[in-house]
Amino acid sequence: MSSKDHKTAIIIGAGPAGLTAAYEFIKHTKIKPIIVEMSGDMGGISKTVNYKGNRIDIGGHRFFSKSDKVMDWWQNILPIENNNSDSKLKIKYQGKEKEIEHNNSKKNDLDPNKVMLIRKRVSRIFFLQKFFNYPISLSFHTLNNLGLLTSLKIAFSYLFIKIFPISNEVTLEDFFINRFGKTLYYTFFKDYTEKVWGKSCAEIPSEWGAQRIKGVSISKAILHAFSKESDLNQKNVETSLIEKFLYPKLGPGQMWEEVAKIIKQKGGEIITNSKATELILKEGNIKSVTIVDSTTNSKIVLQADYFVSTMPVKELINNIKPTAPYSVINVANKLLYRDFITVGLLLKELKIKDKKSKTLIKDNWIYIQESSVKIGRLQIFNNWSPHLVKDPNTVWVGLEYFCNEGDSLWLKPDSEFIEFAINELVSINIIEKQSVLDSTIIKMPKTYPAYFGGYKNFSTIQKFTDSIENLFLIGRNGMHKYNNQDHSMLTAMMAVENIKNGVKTKANIWEINTEQEYLEES
Repeated sequence: MSSKDHKTAIIIGAGPAGLTAAYEFIKHTKIKPIIVEMSGDMGGISKTVNYKGNRIDIGGHRFFSKSDKVMDWWQNILPIENNNSDSKLKIKYQGKEKEIEHNNSKKNDLDPNKVMLIRKRVSRIFFLQKFFNYPISLSFHTLNNLGLLTSLKIAFSYLFIKIFPISNEVTLEDFFINRFGKTLYYTFFKDYTEKVWGKSCAEIPSEWGAQRIKGVSISKAILHAFSKESDLNQKNVETSLIEKFLYPKLGPGQMWEEVAKIIKQKGGEIITNSKATELILKEGNIKSVTIVDSTTNSKIVLQADYFVSTMPVKELINNIKPTAPYSVINVANKLLYRDFITVGLLLKELKIKDKKSKTLIKDNWIYIQESSVKIGRLQIFNNWSPHLVKDPNTVWVGLEYFCNEGDSLWLKPDSEFIEFAINELVSINIIEKQSVLDSTIIKMPKTYPAYFGGYKNFSTIQKFTDSIENLFLIGRNGMHKYNNQDHSMLTAMMAVENIKNGVKTKANIWEINTEQEYLEES
């Protein structure tokens, strides 16, 4: 343990939550943060992978939050770029017009690359080899694409469920049908959701919808179409309807690499390529953690006053010594995750074009609804930031697949998988095979914590970990909650605030993204 004059906090994981926690310790306390990161990268699933000068954003990360604290936090690290000729940019932010000076921060030494871009959100659904607006709405465009008969079925199905709703929402299927009607659910939601999770919607609890979709409905989508928000803050808009967001010029990893630099400059420590293993529990507190270097296999034991974990809950529980109670381990070992594969393709062009300009379509990403292929989403990195693409005359895309570690997709050799992915895009007329210039593949395990499996008994784990006074669980995998990046950051901020103020309860950390203040529904 540390002396009273020099306390330390071990933070497991250098994703958004772990890095935010370290930054907050440095900024608001005298506690020294020591981050232990299993890989050599900063940002976790929010990292940016550089492949021959072309950058991949794994999953697509919009920098948007309804928390003013998070929005200001991001801009304090990377200010908003000004493309205008004068030195200031006027935007509507936090309900009022605000001037933000171009690169107004000594932190980035006036480096024009260390900035955030304001991006327009464009995403659509690709279904029946046609484009549909996302979120889906009963617009003329949608009805025309679907045809008269299907459109009438959707309308009557929606009206029926409004009159006779499912009174007890138990499954995700119930959740979707109550909000969109049975026909629209079967047309747009069922196949895609099951592609993502590898489970029937009838087997997934309704909590997933409550966590991720919240207040989105047809009626709100229609109202939104008649009341467009230009305010970057957009507090009264459902998250799925947000039209503008901030984005680091060189991808999301740029934010977290910059935060890591600040942490080290201010006296924090980051140990990379090292895995946290044994956490020794004694008298209701974690006393130490064993760190194993992945290159040399050497071990060191670190003691600290506080331990902050973003590692998957299953691994955390199995690493606590003496062994956690059987009931806790039993639940932890039944927790499930969905894993993620991205195939990066460098192309001469896409076969699908913008109808008006006949140039590259404007979408940031596209939901691939076609049941004939396994691809879930298509990211177009040119439209996230043109600086992610080395040659502006090429198109740089990411094909996203959802799978389980160890299944047939995960085990497919890289070269075979890339060929398989290319053929899928060819089969639905998005690209021509001869357009492919280069390719790469990235596999990310435990990307999405699942709300099925052992999750229904998660309170058993929460009760146990909350009883360990100096252990704080934060972040997406750390809490087994499908948090967005900003919610993960808020859990880190709250944990540090609790430590600073000597607050014993951890309920306020668990309530983030569930209590009203953090709901995506205003």
